Amino acid sequence: MIVAGEDLATKHARYVLTPWTAQGNLKPPVIVRGEGIYLYDADGNRYADLTSGLIAVNLGHGHPAVRAAMHEQVDRLCFSPPSWFNDVRAELGEALVRLAPWGDEGGRAFFSTSGAAANEDAIKFARAVTGRAKVLTGYRSFHGSGAGSATLTGENRRWYNEPSNVMPGVVHFWAPYPYRSPFFTQDPAEETRRALQHVADTVAAENPDQVAAILIEPVIGSNGVIVFPPGYLAGLRALCDAHGILLIFDEVMTGFGRTGAAFGGERFGVVPDMLTFAKGVTSGYVPLGGVLLRETHARAFDERPLPAGHTYSGHPLAMATGIATLQAYFEGDLYAGAANRIEPRLRAGLERVRDEHEIVGEVRGVGAFFALEFVRDRETREPLVPWQGKSMGVMPTLFAGLKKRGAYAFGRYNVLHVAPPLTITDHEIDEAVMTIGAAIGELADAHIAEGRFAGE
Repeated sequence: MIVAGEDLATKHARYVLTPWTAQGNLKPPVIVRGEGIYLYDADGNRYADLTSGLIAVNLGHGHPAVRAAMHEQVDRLCFSPPSWFNDVRAELGEALVRLAPWGDEGGRAFFSTSGAAANEDAIKFARAVTGRAKVLTGYRSFHGSGAGSATLTGENRRWYNEPSNVMPGVVHFWAPYPYRSPFFTQDPAEETRRALQHVADTVAAENPDQVAAILIEPVIGSNGVIVFPPGYLAGLRALCDAHGILLIFDEVMTGFGRTGAAFGGERFGVVPDMLTFAKGVTSGYVPLGGVLLRETHARAFDERPLPAGHTYSGHPLAMATGIATLQAYFEGDLYAGAANRIEPRLRAGLERVRDEHEIVGEVRGVGAFFALEFVRDRETREPLVPWQGKSMGVMPTLFAGLKKRGAYAFGRYNVLHVAPPLTITDHEIDEAVMTIGAAIGELADAHIAEGRFAGE
């Protein structure tokens, strides 16, 4: 029986809580199907998915080879105890370790069901390996909304978890943000130097002998797609080496081609001790996350129990999906495609949009991972909407304009994320840029109208 979109929307609003938003007056489409870069709602309307869901659906929707692998696994085995070995678990573990940056040394994989759980597990591993308790993470970061991962998170989504003693010993620091430098400079080299000095001072103040790990996203993800200036990640690597601290990259968003390489660390030439992953490992088709540990640290658990476990760790359906997903990336040469094809075309298009609209302060990104930051004034760089404020201001006009034009993208406060599937065609990129430009035109008009109303 086909149910009308309006009836489904009513049912959804009545029985389902939607994340991170007030529940009243929500009127999003009811999505029932996906194909390629497009989502389709219950009324047959089509929307270009310009942020790969939540930076997850790297292969686009409904990839036939991945769907076939999922069907085959459903017919064969849908659950296996995580304490027993499993065929597809072994295969995906090997494939992931071969992608990891440790070469002949190798490593091992531990599987969770989400990036949040993976980050919590990585911290358990780091504390067990080092015998130390403290962990440093950035303020403008998101590492999950679980009780522990929210403590690791540096921005306002952690506030809902406070006060909390679930994960004590977490210390936050300021990382570089070239467009809005917390270190009072517009010179990238100086930004790197001052930022590294700041984190070094933080480590010193917290006692280096008590710091187990520094956890950081190679590119800041949902908090603005902030690409660090040259030398920063390498400087963190050197700082960690000097004090026996483990460097952990949160690759939940940046992994599996998003930055134009298998992992963000690879794109920037920096090797972590561990990395966490999720989202793109199955192209978002099945929940899966995990931790990759270089062998030096993984072997610490050969003679003592691993301090983590989940009922669905290495779930066979997720494993089969992951294997097929990695194969699809390889066969389509999609990592290199993000760097060599999508990045230059998308950057050029978005920069044209910036040049046409004064409300766009900056375009930034790497690979297939970009953002536009909106300002009230380009000279002062005053945000269009205050970061971590209580209102989205006129930004809903932008999202409504995208939806009206058959597109979906998400953003936070004064930033719009543009991170399409790695399978997007050149023609689809050009269409996306035109759609974004038209919606930004409406946003600019709404901002002007708001200013007149407020007497600016």
